[in-house]
Amino acid sequence: MSERVIKIGLLGLGTVGGGVYRVLQGNRELIGRKVGARIEIKRILVRDVSRDRGLSLPADLLTTDPEVILGDPAIEIVVEVMGGTGAALDHVRTALSRGKSVVTANKDMLAVYGKELFALAQEKGTDLLFEASVAGGIPIIRVLKQCLAANRIEMVMGILNGTTNYMLSKMTAEGRDFQDVLREAQELGYAEADPTNDVEGYDAARKTAILASIAFNTRISFQDVYVEGISSISAEDITYATELGYVIKLLGIAKDTPEGIEVRTHPVLLPQAHPLATVTDSFNAVYVRGDAVGETMFYGRGAGALPTASAVTADIMDAARNIVHRVPGIISCTCFEERPLKEMGRVRSKNYLRLKVIDRPGVLAQIARVFGDHQVSLAAVTQKDTEGEKAELVLITHEVAERNLRDSLAELEQLAVVEKICNVLRVEGDG
Repeated sequence: MSERVIKIGLLGLGTVGGGVYRVLQGNRELIGRKVGARIEIKRILVRDVSRDRGLSLPADLLTTDPEVILGDPAIEIVVEVMGGTGAALDHVRTALSRGKSVVTANKDMLAVYGKELFALAQEKGTDLLFEASVAGGIPIIRVLKQCLAANRIEMVMGILNGTTNYMLSKMTAEGRDFQDVLREAQELGYAEADPTNDVEGYDAARKTAILASIAFNTRISFQDVYVEGISSISAEDITYATELGYVIKLLGIAKDTPEGIEVRTHPVLLPQAHPLATVTDSFNAVYVRGDAVGETMFYGRGAGALPTASAVTADIMDAARNIVHRVPGIISCTCFEERPLKEMGRVRSKNYLRLKVIDRPGVLAQIARVFGDHQVSLAAVTQKDTEGEKAELVLITHEVAERNLRDSLAELEQLAVVEKICNVLRVEGDG
C-alpha cells in the first residue's frame, strides 16, 4: 500500500452514516490494501455534536458547518448519507461544482434531480456514485453499468421495498389483514409512523426510475413511473391468489418494448414458481433479463446500517481508486439515448379481478358482455363466498391493454348487478 491518503468528508452520521464509519474503521487495513491508498475520514457533518452515537469519535471530527467539509481542498470525496432533497441536494451540488467526487445513497434526490447532478459531475470530471440508492447492500447499479454493459437489457423487475415485502409475506403466511400487519411492522421498526412512502409504492417507484434509467440508457424520473401501493390488498386477495397458484408482491417493473419503455410500480400476482415469489420477509431481489446473459437475479438485504454501508463504502473505494489512478469520472452517466415512454393505457398484462355481485341468474352473462364489448377476454371465472343475495366473483383475464380493461371496469361500475369492484391486480411472469 502506498503512502497516499484520500481524505473524505461524511455528510450525516445517522443509521447509514454510522455504518459507514464502522466499516471504514473496522476494515481500514483491508480497504487500504485493495484501494492502494489509505482512506481517512477528515470531518463529519452532524446536527448536534454533543449527541451520544455509541461510537468512539475523536472530539474534533464532528462539525455542524457544511462549509468545513465542502470548502476544504484536502477533502477529495464527499459522502452524502443525510437523505432528502433539501440541504443534501445543495451540498451535493456544491461538492460537484468544486470538483469533488460524491458518493450518495439518496434515491429521492437521484430519482428527481439525477439528470442535473450527473451532467454537473460529467462537466467537472468527477465521480457521482450511488450503488446504495437501490436495494441497499445488493450490488445492482454496478452490475447494470459494468457487468451487464454488453447486453441490451430487456427487463428489470424487482422487490425493492423491504417493508412492503415483509407485510405481504406475513399476510400470506399467517392470513392476517393489512392493518394488523402494518401495526406490527411499525412496532418492529420496519415501517415508519407515517408509512405512506412505503405502502403506497413511492419508495419502490423512485428505485425503479433509477434502475430503468441505467438499464435503458434513458433518463427516467420518479414522475415518469406509474405507481400503486399495497393498501388495497386484503386477506381475501391473498387467499384467492394462493388458491390460483400465485403470490402477491409489490414490484418495480421496467421493460423495453417496441412501443417504448414501460416503467411501473404496483402489486402483482406472480406464479409461485417464479424466482421472485420465494423472496420473503424484508429481503429485496432484482430480476434482470438481457439479450446475451439471459435471466439473472440478485438477492439480499435491501436496507439496514451495515448492508447499506457495504455498498456506500464500495463506492468510496471506487472513487478513491479513480483518484489514485487519475481517472475520476471514467464511467459517467449512461443515459445517452432518448427513448420514448410507453403510456400506461397501452401496457398489456393479464389481470386478477375481485367483484361483489348480486347472486342471481344472468349476472355473469351481463358481466361477460361488458368485457366482450371492450375486447377483454376472460381466462377463468370462479364464484367464491356467497352471503345472502351477494356473491364474490374472482376473474383472471387473458392479456389485455390497460385502457381496454379500465373502460370495461368503468362500465361495470354502472351495472346494477355489480355492487363493488373490490380489487384489480395485474399478473406478471405468467408465461
